[in-house]
Order: sequence, then C-alpha cells, then structure tokens
Amino acid sequence: MSLLEVKNFSLELKQEENWNPVLSSVSFSLQKGETLGIVGESGSGKSVTALSIMQLLSDRISKITEGEILFDGRDAVHRVSAEHIRGNRIAMIFQEPMTSLNPVMKCGKQIDEALLLHTNLSKKEAKQKTIELLKDVQLPEPEKVFHKYPHELSGGQKQRVMIAMAMSCNPDILIADEPTTALDVTVQKNIMELLKQLQQKYGMSIIFISHDLGVVAQIARRVLVMYNGEIVEQGDVQTIFTNPQHPYTKSLLECRKRLDERRKAEEQNNNTLFKIQNLNKFYEIRKTHLFEKQNYFQALENINLEIYEGETLGLVGESGCGKTTLGRTMLRLIEPSSGNIFYKGINLRMLSDQALRAVRKKLQIILQDPYSSLNQRLTIGQMLLEPMKVHRIFSNTQERKKRAIELLERVGLEEAHLHRYPHEFSGGQRQRIAIARALTVNPKFIVCDESVSALDVSVQAQVLNLLNDLKQEFQLTYLFISHDLSVVRYMSDRIAVMQHGKIVELSDSEAIYNNPQTEYTRRLIEAIPVI
Repeated sequence: MSLLEVKNFSLELKQEENWNPVLSSVSFSLQKGETLGIVGESGSGKSVTALSIMQLLSDRISKITEGEILFDGRDAVHRVSAEHIRGNRIAMIFQEPMTSLNPVMKCGKQIDEALLLHTNLSKKEAKQKTIELLKDVQLPEPEKVFHKYPHELSGGQKQRVMIAMAMSCNPDILIADEPTTALDVTVQKNIMELLKQLQQKYGMSIIFISHDLGVVAQIARRVLVMYNGEIVEQGDVQTIFTNPQHPYTKSLLECRKRLDERRKAEEQNNNTLFKIQNLNKFYEIRKTHLFEKQNYFQALENINLEIYEGETLGLVGESGCGKTTLGRTMLRLIEPSSGNIFYKGINLRMLSDQALRAVRKKLQIILQDPYSSLNQRLTIGQMLLEPMKVHRIFSNTQERKKRAIELLERVGLEEAHLHRYPHEFSGGQRQRIAIARALTVNPKFIVCDESVSALDVSVQAQVLNLLNDLKQEFQLTYLFISHDLSVVRYMSDRIAVMQHGKIVELSDSEAIYNNPQTEYTRRLIEAIPVI
C-alpha cells in the first residue's frame, strides 16, 4: 500500500467572488522511502497540491470538487485531524525561509516549539533535541545558532533551520517546496545532499517541488510534470527527461538545453567603457560594548576591472562574495571607501551630485525581485513616465507616453498595461516592466543583478533572449550578476569570478568553463545540476 495517494483530486480557489479551478483530476502515489519530483512553471498547481496535502488551505477560499487524498490509507483531508498529521507525520519546507521563519523569535525556540506541541518532551529535553537537529543539518556551532535570530544567518543557514524544524518530529513525508531556488549553486548542492542523508537516516519519503529540471534530476527517481493544474506526464526521471512525450515537457527541456549551450559570441571592440582601479569597500561592524574598538568588514578588496563597450561581463560567486556591492558601487549607489571608478574616462568619484545626475541616466540597474523594486502604488505608466520627466527626456507628457508604449511593446507587453499595477502581473511580466523602466532614459550600461534567478526556466529563457535582443538594438553593455553559472555562460562574453570580496579569476566564458584556474571556480562548476 502507498504511503500517500492522491486520487482524481480537483480543487477550486475563490478569487474575489468567483470560484476558479486550479487543480483538475490530479492523481499520483508516493511510496515509503521514495523521492518524488514535481516540476512545472509558476501557476501550474505544484504548491497548491502541496498545501492541499498539508491541509493549509482555508475552507473559506478553497473548495474540493472531486477526489480524495489518502495518507496511510486514511482520508487526510476530512477524517484525520490536521494537528495530528501537519508538522508531525507530514512536514513542509517552504521556498523562502526569511518569510517562513518568525523574525522576532530565536531560531532554536521556533524548532522546540514544534517539539513541545507534538511530543511529550520537557523544555530541557526539547532544547537538547533541537541542538541535535541543528547538528544533524550540519550548522556550525549549533548551540550559538539556537540563540540567533533569522536575520543573523545566511540564506543557506536559514534553509537548514527550516529543514531542522521540518525534521523535528521525524515525519513520514517531507514536502520540499522550491527549497533551493534562491540559493547559490554550491549551497544548493549541499542542501540536496543533506536531504538525501536525512532521508537515509530517518527512512522518510520526500516530495521535491521545483521549476529547475536539473535539480529534480539530481534528487528524484520519479517525476510528475504539471501544467495548468493537471499532471500532463509522470514516470521515471530518466525516461521522462530523455524521451518526453508531452509537448509541454519537451518545451521545458528545450529551454533548459538552450541555457546549457552558450550563444554565439559577437566580436568585441577594445574601447573601455568602465575602468575600476583599486576599489575597496569597508563596512563598520556593530559594537557590542560602548568602549569596544571599532572593527570593519571588507566587502570589496582591491578590485581592478575593465568592461568594454558592447560586451556582457558575467560576475559569479556565492552569496556574500561582494557581487551586488561591486555592481552598486560602480553606479555610486553605494559609496566606495577608496579607489577610482572611470566611466568613459570620467572619474565618477570626483563628480558633484549635479554632474553625477547627468551621467547616471546612462547607468541603470535591473534588480532581482521586480515585485519589491517596483512601487506598488504607481501604475506602470506612472513608473515609466517618471524617470523621463526627472531627466527631461522629451518635452511633454504625450511624447513620453508614446515612448513608454513603444518600450512596453518592445518587451512583449501592451498599451493597456500602462494603467495596471504591479500586483496584476506575473513574475516574468514584472521583470519585463523593470527592463522597460531601465530603458526609458536611454542608458548605455546596465547592471543586471540576479535579474532572472527567481523565474521559471521558460520565462528565464524569454527574458535572457529579450536582454540579448535589446543589447543589439540599443547598443548596450551589461554587467550580468548571477549565482547560476549556466545562465552566466549563456549570456556572457567574459566571466569574472568573485570570492571573499576579490576577483579570483577573469577570462573568456568558455575558457572559464573548460579550463578553470582556481579550485573555487572548479567547485562552482562541479556543483551545477545537470540532467
């Protein structure tokens, strides 16, 4: 008998006053000790399926129209109390640990809270068990982590705390919903290896949800492909990924394949657009005592770099290595501690605020999360017109509006979208809006800071191709920052590798991939998930 069975399960969600179908006749089973992968793009129904199994959807907004979910032979949706199975027999790891963890509660307390709720352990025993769990998920100094708040940990460490919390009651099933999406490729590899080790140790089953086919291929033996609320294909991972039958599965694999194959590089000129000399950035470390000596953290250390007109320079490295700091310091969004930044021979550090404003419209940035970087109170039209007005591009509103419409259409959107707000768009559409906004001031240089890392593989491919097309059309130069080396390889003419605030390697992208010169670069390349 299967540990979990989902039989012809159909679900509707309430949006405003209407009930809309989101799952249609979903059927699959999960065996004891098995790892089942679920792949599909945003909106395909992956997470809603997981939330239905966990009974985390309120009756006020969800309605089961058909089918059942059986856990251990019993109806998990109706007859077994939610408190008995949720967090106890079935546990879940969510995609973004920072929003899943309570920011005002110490990490250890969040884990032993689950132990005190579901077991008969005393407070002292629960604390000891929590420290053992933190040790199990390979967190350094687990006793100290117990007393830390989430903001004091890195993204990978927070995800390990989430895994420890999910493992606290030794569940039969662990649902991992996009647990590695925003993590560095090396941290991602470590998290997947950790899940495999915990599965062997505790004998649990895993449902691993992701839009990254390479990640699923590394961890699962069987996979479901979801599209528009339905399972369009399921079977052995090797069979599905080498011989897909459904057109949707084929298109997902084709998008992935395109990223693994580097685009043909164009000939570059040797005109230097940016020149960085001995760039350093120090941050003060907060004192714990009034008379303590002031200490500093060096985010950038003696960076020397040239970027040529018309090229895409990729910048890779793990979180905390200084990639984003370098990109923002080049634009003087962050003030450097020392060193020089030359743009077309002009030292940006020597410019007055007024002179810098005149140059700044030529230097733009596209951020990772377009939802938080777009003003939720402004319409898309207001957002696109504002920078043109500030920089006095065109003489009247009518001309600016015409330009805004042209840019929207160029990034694959429509004039009607001018009057909508950011929350009315998907993640891929919001990123297109962010690109259009960057283009409103006719820039020559754009920093793309993790600008596709949170997108589905097909949307990611569309946005990357759009960026390449726009580069040719508007004669742009890119600094392309990412932790995804396959994306960087696809986009870049040259790649700079950063570690601990330093550039440890810089060369042509194919040379970096085929003949890395440092052990750190080799580790990054070896950690890339492949199908």
